[in-house]
Amino acid sequence: MARMKQKTSHEKTTSLLLDDQLCFALYSTGLAMNKIYRSLLRDLGLTYPQYLVMLVLWERDGLTVSEIGERLFLDSATLTPLLKRLEVAGLVHRQRAQADERQVIVSLAPDGEALKSRANAVQQGVVGATQCSADELVATRKALESLRERLLRA
Repeated sequence: MARMKQKTSHEKTTSLLLDDQLCFALYSTGLAMNKIYRSLLRDLGLTYPQYLVMLVLWERDGLTVSEIGERLFLDSATLTPLLKRLEVAGLVHRQRAQADERQVIVSLAPDGEALKSRANAVQQGVVGATQCSADELVATRKALESLRERLLRA
């Protein structure tokens, strides 16, 4: 019987097999994560990108559109329609900055602030779905943040 040769580390990183691609592992994991979030966020009436904006504002209210964009790695062309939908839903207020009318300040509306207490269930649902320990989750998040930083510098 022919014996299968084990791939070396270099062969795995230069392979064109789909299962050897880091990008596909990240992409397919992102799809799976978004599926979990979509289900959990339905009760809050939020999309995943809207949820990210709300997380930023719950952390620090009264930010400019560009500050939110920097935090989420999104440009204003992507954020503006998203923020308009959040405003129509009554979750945020947008107003021009008095000091510089080119800047738009985004603040939580009372309903947006109230939604924060219900959002804890989302995080608990995600943690449960991963079936990871707290240490595994922290290590995975740190590894992904480190990878993101290296990619942004490349």
